Amino acid sequence: MGWVGLGTRGAAVAVAVAGPLLLLLLARPSPAATRDISKSGIRLVSEQFSQSPQRLSFYSWYGSARLFHFRVPPDTVLLRWLLQVSQGGDPTCAKVEITVYFRYGAPPVINPLGTSFPANTSMQPSFLIKMLQSNASINISHPAPGDWFVAAHLPPSSQKIEVKGFIPTCAYIFQPDMLVVRVVEVSILEPNTPLPQTLLSQPSYLKIFVPEYTQELLLELQGCVSNRSLGCPVHLTVGSATLPSNFQKVLTCTGPTQTCRLLLPSPPWDRWLQVTAKSLAGPHVWVAFSTVASLTACRPWIINFQHLLQNSPNQSRNTSNGLLPPSPGYQDLGRSGAVGGGPFCLLSYQVMREDMDVVSVHFRPLDRVSVLVRSDVPSVMRLHLNTGMDSGGSLTISLWANKSVISNNTLVKICVNAASPFLSFNTSLNCTTETDSWYLSLQLVCLQSPEECEKSPVLVETTLSLVPCLNDCGPYGQCLLLRRHGYLYAGCSCKAGWRGWSCTDNSTAQSVAQQRMAALLLTLSNLMFLAPITLSVYRSLLVEASVYAYTMFFSTFYHACDQPGEAVLCILNYDTLQYCDFLGSGVSIWVTILCMARLKAALKYVLLLLGTLVFAMSLQLDRRGAWNMMGPCLFAFVVMVTMWVYRCGHRRHCYPTSWQRWVFFLLPGISMATVAISIYASMMTSGNYYYTHSIWHMLLAGSTAFLLPPRDKHTEPWACSQKLTCHYQICKNHQEELYTVT
Repeated sequence: MGWVGLGTRGAAVAVAVAGPLLLLLLARPSPAATRDISKSGIRLVSEQFSQSPQRLSFYSWYGSARLFHFRVPPDTVLLRWLLQVSQGGDPTCAKVEITVYFRYGAPPVINPLGTSFPANTSMQPSFLIKMLQSNASINISHPAPGDWFVAAHLPPSSQKIEVKGFIPTCAYIFQPDMLVVRVVEVSILEPNTPLPQTLLSQPSYLKIFVPEYTQELLLELQGCVSNRSLGCPVHLTVGSATLPSNFQKVLTCTGPTQTCRLLLPSPPWDRWLQVTAKSLAGPHVWVAFSTVASLTACRPWIINFQHLLQNSPNQSRNTSNGLLPPSPGYQDLGRSGAVGGGPFCLLSYQVMREDMDVVSVHFRPLDRVSVLVRSDVPSVMRLHLNTGMDSGGSLTISLWANKSVISNNTLVKICVNAASPFLSFNTSLNCTTETDSWYLSLQLVCLQSPEECEKSPVLVETTLSLVPCLNDCGPYGQCLLLRRHGYLYAGCSCKAGWRGWSCTDNSTAQSVAQQRMAALLLTLSNLMFLAPITLSVYRSLLVEASVYAYTMFFSTFYHACDQPGEAVLCILNYDTLQYCDFLGSGVSIWVTILCMARLKAALKYVLLLLGTLVFAMSLQLDRRGAWNMMGPCLFAFVVMVTMWVYRCGHRRHCYPTSWQRWVFFLLPGISMATVAISIYASMMTSGNYYYTHSIWHMLLAGSTAFLLPPRDKHTEPWACSQKLTCHYQICKNHQEELYTVT
């Protein structure tokens, strides 16, 4: 079994996001070109499309790239991308390199980290350019009409965990504009009907409609003459340009003959095909010729539902050898484009599309049985992936066949391509793909004796589906649905060191033992808070002890839930645990500093409550902002210093008065807090997070234990526990009892 992943994006989208800004603006060519256009009747108009700019991010996964979605109108002869980059924020920000990707039909497949793709995955790297903070432009001649996608990102992000607020804020804004030039009136080329053309300095734009079941398209330039040149100096371009691959066919006619031909096998079905003829004879030299197009029809044998009702599955398998002639045949199409009689050239299986969810589709044959693969004609299945919401996922194809019925010299060749099925298995196997309605073609090929294949067709079971992410990103990834305006697409967010398109690259992955060790370090390091909790209870600081117990509990279970891979335990929602952890950390610092200030009880508890409310509000606004936590703590520090200075002036002696208090408690506590802040702000990376953050836990709890003030002289140790009685007491009422006599 295997699958064929066609990148992440399968078919064209029918919804355009960008809106036209400039409509019907006549292009301004040179005066000579203007005279040629007037003679040939060519009218060109330009249109410009734009989207709102986006702030770029450093790349860590597919969601880091910023996606733009445009739609190129039909009959476009020139597409120009205008790329604009601006810098905002701190003026000291350095210039960085920006990578921009382009792709037709679907979002680009990108791999900035150089990771591996899943096994048996077919993908094509996207066309890209690199630019600094400056403007750039990209020109594409004869672009394919339909959906085009642009993605941009900054260089891969460093592993350093940066605290928001401690580093300069740098903003890199990216905005692409699309300028198109299209032909207003294009000559229609009808099959088997000569169309006279005369070229001077301007090209000639034609188009021909290719109906379904067309096997070949033959273009001929007949009766080619020139006034100053021999032969037929004409450059012929057929088809449209796409990125990353280009499926255009180019023919240069420079020989002495007056006839030039171009043959296109399996042209795209049910669409207009652009044809551009350009003179190579130089200025002021005209070239005259007639263009003739001939279409060769492919007559299909359609296995539909009505046919299956007339024949049981067993009968259809047994009698299928007699249904088709031994070899396919051909028939020319007339002007009407109808398919006539004759031998069949493909076996077409009708496929039912079943929509499961967003970017999730299942395909299966209508009869729910295997597909019969023969040697004389290919078996074709059409996958309808052009609904407008099908290009944001991955196409998976799984095939099964009984090896016992396949001889050693026999192969089942498979081709997956778009726009039209691949029909030339006997001559070539150069399967090319693009984004459109997809076709799955299968044919039995014998390497030595073709007679063996004709006698024994093979049944192949198929499983076809469109999924948001391959294998749902595996056990070490999460499939996330992304949105750009009204367009939806998906990407994998990996964890535990796994990387890649589907989180299958284990080159930097953590082992299960490493994951468990990391979970133990981050959770058990919070047990250091038992020290300040015990001291607080010993010194009758019950409020402080409650806050430290709250912090220890939620920090432990937050990090147990925050672990990737297998060592995960979530007692509450992840977001709730994270919020409680951040709140407990901030309030712990707040109550410790206020406790050191030795305020009166009423003022102390008022500030404790107000500070907790401020922390709750600021963390709701921005949980990652450093100043949301540093601001209240600095205020508490100012209050503490003010009270210490007041006591120093009032007593005319340094406060605290004991040098032992400074040497054995305050200085070690301040040193531990300073080291903890330094580690938290500048030393944490994604690689050492499990160790440095565990050290942060222990240093924070240790500094709290050292900085807590001593108990009052008139307060006994464990005084709060002495007030708790565990036996019954006889309560005596010392008030007089009043009796009312009536």
